Amino acid sequence: MPPRIVGVDFGWARVGIAVADPLRIFAAPLGTFGRKEAIARLVEIRDRDGLELVVLGWPLQLDGAEGETVDLVRKFERQLEGALQGVRILRMDERYTSKIAQDAIRRSGGKRSERRKKERIDSAAAAILLQDYLDSRDKDLRSDHD
Repeated sequence: MPPRIVGVDFGWARVGIAVADPLRIFAAPLGTFGRKEAIARLVEIRDRDGLELVVLGWPLQLDGAEGETVDLVRKFERQLEGALQGVRILRMDERYTSKIAQDAIRRSGGKRSERRKKERIDSAAAAILLQDYLDSRDKDLRSDHD
């Protein structure tokens, strides 16, 4: 089985994590964790299943400039690099992922109280980020064969 690919949505209070299936077709939310617990979960995934890539949401502003959160995410990225030595970390624009996650939860029929739970939004945003990566990767592979 190939090593895993995970998506990480860093937030001020919590970190959302999503995991790709072994075939790398679908992203599924794993959960939302405190920063230290998130790193521990990623180490656990690496040790159990192997971990090839962390797709890390990069907080850009609407105009594409780096926002104030970037310094925190950069610090978290360095912590990931230390804990997951040898695992590649890819920064990916995370604009709109939280809004898309809220809309998806609403469309799925989630109650208003569920849609507002930031924990659920963070893990769903990580899954959306990861799915975007998987889809773009799949598109690149298809275009190589055209």
